[in-house]
Amino acid sequence: MIYKVYYQETKIRNPKREDTKSLYMEADSDVIVRQLVEENTPYNIEYVQLLDEKHLAYEQEHADFTLTEF
Repeated sequence: MIYKVYYQETKIRNPKREDTKSLYMEADSDVIVRQLVEENTPYNIEYVQLLDEKHLAYEQEHADFTLTEF
């Protein structure tokens, strides 16, 4: 399953919607995704979203889509 992770680059500053970034990961559950991101980055995770087939196809066509691996 492919997940989209919305995050802020730091936990120190207050989150701003304008600074929200995203990355894509493949994993068996959102819990695993959250754990991997927390262990390997200083990011402040806002939301982990499971992408269905249509949403994934859209992201692959219209976004800077690359799977992140740790």
